[in-house]
Amino acid sequence: MWEKERRDVEEKKANNAANGKLSWPVRLSYAGGDVACNVVFGMVGTLLTLFYTDYVGVAAATVGLIMLISRFFDGFSDMIMGIIVEKTNSKWGKSRPWILWMSVPYALSAILLFTVPHTMGLVQSVYIFVTYNFCTTVCYTAINLPYGSLSAMMTRVSSERDMLSVVRMGLSPLGKIIAVTCTTPLVKLFGNDQAAWVKTMTVWAVIALILLLICFINCKETVVIAGQEKAEKVPVGKGLKLLITNQYFWAVLLLWMFQSVSFSVSGTILPYYCKYIFHNDTWLYSALYLTEILTLVVFIFLCAPLIRKFGKRNIALAGSVIALVGQLLFFLNPYSIPWMVMSCLARAIGLAPLNAVVFGMIGDVVEFGQWKTHVRQESLIFAGGSIGTKVGAGITSAVMTGLLSVGGYISSASGSVTQPDSALHMIVNIYKGGPLIVAGGVLVVLLFYHLDKQYPDIMKELIEREAKGEL
Repeated sequence: MWEKERRDVEEKKANNAANGKLSWPVRLSYAGGDVACNVVFGMVGTLLTLFYTDYVGVAAATVGLIMLISRFFDGFSDMIMGIIVEKTNSKWGKSRPWILWMSVPYALSAILLFTVPHTMGLVQSVYIFVTYNFCTTVCYTAINLPYGSLSAMMTRVSSERDMLSVVRMGLSPLGKIIAVTCTTPLVKLFGNDQAAWVKTMTVWAVIALILLLICFINCKETVVIAGQEKAEKVPVGKGLKLLITNQYFWAVLLLWMFQSVSFSVSGTILPYYCKYIFHNDTWLYSALYLTEILTLVVFIFLCAPLIRKFGKRNIALAGSVIALVGQLLFFLNPYSIPWMVMSCLARAIGLAPLNAVVFGMIGDVVEFGQWKTHVRQESLIFAGGSIGTKVGAGITSAVMTGLLSVGGYISSASGSVTQPDSALHMIVNIYKGGPLIVAGGVLVVLLFYHLDKQYPDIMKELIEREAKGEL
């Protein structure tokens, strides 16, 4: 009896895989992988700059330059990793094994970010450059890019990818919540010094490791493309040419970049805003960030029925208008905490649709690329999109730290410094202008995005071609 039930369960799983249907345990396990990435990368994109300037005493301009240079290396590594994943063949598939292979190095690299030696400036700068690139350029790329492309290998059903994207992006902010809202209180609990940061990051790294292993165990590569094994191997040069001639690849690259830049702007400058404008670096930043992220999570899940009714592009377009208007209203009173709360809520509500659909869009672009070029490029498309996020975030961090330096910001390991008025004005202006640029950029890109309308016909033709053994 038990054996029959086991066979029935296995048969149901097999049928679901064949139909592209993903179970809730699989969806949650996949989302857990992004939570793990965000536990670490949430720290890198938000509080790491504050740690470098106010706990280690590194000049803001130096931090910005290191991050900018590193991001260009990071972007280059994405494309290399995309090519490596395309050529990977293992018993676990192409993308999935990298989640297993890189989980431990990733966790260790995150801890090393905070073990900066207290020594002469050049040694500190070199250490930061090496550890920052080991974490972001090597380990994060080698785990996050295969993780992203795995979704296109789990199902070909657009609505299932949409739901996978909704669950992923609905839960992934939990990583940022853990990392950002809990870090400052935990650091203060552990002694409010550099050692406290190392201990806190160790806790987050262990959580990330466990979630990555769960993701690896439960998420399988089930998509089988008829004719793909018989297709000729595409040279790297030709593959890159096909990639850059895919117009919708550029659209999702920009959208993914704006999504990343949005988190970088608010996450990086908001701690400075709370500390120096509102004079509260204990709980206010954590409260504001938690409010924004929880609102984002709620509205991402509310987007699920709206996607089916209005389409991915249309709800993301409407959201960008909300974010734009909300940020313009913040200009009326940027020195008020209630107005700051309004700004965080408007940004969360407005950008929730983009977060909900962006990875579903990338999966659709994979199918569009196969339809247009007869070549399927899951990993390269995700790699190219990831370049946009990393270079965009790197440029954003460099611009913000550069502007802080221009404003006369004073870095200090003690953290107890009175900043000049010029630095305070710069902090306010960065926070006012950054989210405005992001919302406007998303709006412009989406006005030219029309793949949703084409997608049903594209998939119909692909199914007919694959039935004949063609890509």
